[in-house]
Amino acid sequence: MTIAAVFRSAFLAAPFLLAAVSAAAQEADAPKAEQPLVIEILSGITFSRLALTGKGQASAAIDPQTGEKRTDGGVVDLGGMAVEGRARISGEAYRGVRVTFPGSVTMTSTTGGTAELSDFTTDLPAWPVLDAGGFLEFSFGGRLKMTGPVGGSLRGRIPISVDYN
Repeated sequence: MTIAAVFRSAFLAAPFLLAAVSAAAQEADAPKAEQPLVIEILSGITFSRLALTGKGQASAAIDPQTGEKRTDGGVVDLGGMAVEGRARISGEAYRGVRVTFPGSVTMTSTTGGTAELSDFTTDLPAWPVLDAGGFLEFSFGGRLKMTGPVGGSLRGRIPISVDYN
């Protein structure tokens, strides 16, 4: 191949190389797709065993930092291990997140009784941020309010939402 043929081949390839460089630059400038947030519940809130002693309002609360169960009103703690809820968020590393709990959740028993779970608290800092691996674990607690006869095991779903700040 002569030098003129090599020069002509390089000259013909130049527009294609410029188009490829231009497309790569546009891809680099395009915003990256945000990694979706995922929340995994590691354990739910467990109040263990409680007994109502009167007809008035009674409540029990679990502290998210210590797991301590406190009772108030006409309820007696019958022992057993109370457990604060635990959750893990995964997403983009070093991104701030906002965690939102509902105002309240109705808990129901197999015998038809109901109670309200509300006043949710967490051990999250004021401005929660995912770590270098894109994770954040936290504990949560709440207050179980009982206003009438409730028997059996109470169950309910707590819809926790997580968004990027």
